[in-house]
Amino acid sequence: MSNPPGLRDRKKQETRQAISNVATLLFVEHGFDQVSVTDVAREAGVARKTVFNYFARKEDLVFDREDEVRELVRAALAGRGGQAPVQAFQSLMRRLVNERHPVFRITDRPVQFWRMVANSPALTARACELQVTLADDLAAMMSDAVGGPRSDPAAHLAATMLMATLVVGYREALRAFRANQKPESALLDVMQRGFAGVDAALAGTPYI
Repeated sequence: MSNPPGLRDRKKQETRQAISNVATLLFVEHGFDQVSVTDVAREAGVARKTVFNYFARKEDLVFDREDEVRELVRAALAGRGGQAPVQAFQSLMRRLVNERHPVFRITDRPVQFWRMVANSPALTARACELQVTLADDLAAMMSDAVGGPRSDPAAHLAATMLMATLVVGYREALRAFRANQKPESALLDVMQRGFAGVDAALAGTPYI
């Protein structure tokens, strides 16, 4: 008997996560540019083709949480009740920090991860690409939430400012961790300042 769809999907997700975990460990230990996809496949115990079945490009083995982030944001906007889209997004981000969700959890491993990214031009470029892509996706989700056009400049302004706030905040959290300070407090402080700027810039729009 074949596995039911739910079990198949779970096994696929487990395989994808296992490959990503192995790849990240190898990249952190040896450097992204020094490890090939063949090396990852061998260490993960799968065929090279299997790796590309789950990840379209080598860089995607590193940045594998963007789909999870999109789903969290999509669910928050869909279930926001009477909250405006920007407030719903801000509330979600604060909750993820306070719950120490893996997206924002600062430990030695993320510090090593981002050092690896900084040491690889390919990963640095991909990180910048993803920031732009996630901002565009967020703008589309917020404009859809209020029934506006996806070209609405207010939605794109809000999304770009929100993403920039998170990038700066996360960078500050990493600095605080390295200085033996509280990374969550540093991140939340930047969030507060950045979110206040978004609220002021978007005042009078349906996004606030």
